[in-house]
Amino acid sequence: MSTLWIVTANASCAHFFSQQSPSAPLEKVGDLGNDKSSLHTSDTESDRLGQHAASKSAHSVGAPTQPSGYQPHQTPAEHTAELFARNVSRFLLHGYQDGHFQRLALIASPEFLGVLRSVLDPRLGEVVINEINKDYTRCSPNELSAHIKAAA
Repeated sequence: MSTLWIVTANASCAHFFSQQSPSAPLEKVGDLGNDKSSLHTSDTESDRLGQHAASKSAHSVGAPTQPSGYQPHQTPAEHTAELFARNVSRFLLHGYQDGHFQRLALIASPEFLGVLRSVLDPRLGEVVINEINKDYTRCSPNELSAHIKAAA
């Protein structure tokens, strides 16, 4: 029987478990945290987001200018989540390359699961056998195992 790794994650933390067989208990193999996920944008960015008109400057010369309509590609929170997803993917890839697992189950909050899928190495995509879009990061290993069995 091949070893299954289960990752349960959201934008702020990820927990990794190993299971040798479907009836075996889950064994924790690692944790990752994203300290920046709980910070406010003002704590991580030096510039304010949003539109700013030139008429509010000290050198205003009359009528307000039209807003530029600039929208950043990602908000700071989305960028932080993507960086964390890349760390999770890197951790999983190292475990796979080292032969620690042959099958993978991804369990993540809906928003984070989409980000994780987008950055997951193609080699890992081939071994994903299950995806659950729920945030079970606060569950005990026994509760997590019960949720996985109920979803199967």
